[in-house]
Amino acid sequence: MMKPPLASPPYYVVAFSSTRTSDDQGYDDMASKMVALAAQQDGFLGVESARDSNGFGITNSFWRDEASILKWKAAVDHIEAQHLGKDRWYSHYNVRIGIVERAYGFDRFEPKD
Repeated sequence: MMKPPLASPPYYVVAFSSTRTSDDQGYDDMASKMVALAAQQDGFLGVESARDSNGFGITNSFWRDEASILKWKAAVDHIEAQHLGKDRWYSHYNVRIGIVERAYGFDRFEPKD
């Protein structure tokens, strides 16, 4: 999806892992809408997401502080998406919130022909 945040730690991560049901009608549209809406929230730093062919996925969203996370959780459109997720799209999910104290990575430069 998007790259993780460029912000220097510390910052917060909301790690959302889930398994989808076979009824995914409307899911992709809602997921795109939620990423766009989250990006408009004060304190939002970035998101990264992956899902395997069996329906298991992880989305990490990154936030400046806990207050920003709480405001996002209470956003009306996000609440609607949460209800649809429970009612239709997820057979299970877990939410974990933590503080990122250190972050580092690697990007391989590959020239284009």
